[in-house]
Amino acid sequence: MAQLDVDLVAADRKIWSGAATMVVAPAADGEMGILPGHSPVLAVLRAGEVRITPVSGEPLRGTIDSGFLSVDADRVTIVAASVALISGTPTR
Repeated sequence: MAQLDVDLVAADRKIWSGAATMVVAPAADGEMGILPGHSPVLAVLRAGEVRITPVSGEPLRGTIDSGFLSVDADRVTIVAASVALISGTPTR
């Protein structure tokens, strides 16, 4: 099964890292969905909700205020000034 390697990072710490099947983030031009095999992209993010569907475990939802998203070779990195989790378990 194809999967994404995802890192969700706030300015001061890593919030979550792991394998996922889908990521949805609030890009400046509208909501952006990322699945395995997505073309490389760099996008500016606006305030809104990020949703990550892990390969196993409960979905992760959090709000961000701004940041950017990078996708390259099934690796997704979301960097935000701040992240507040709504649901899911942060990386310890």
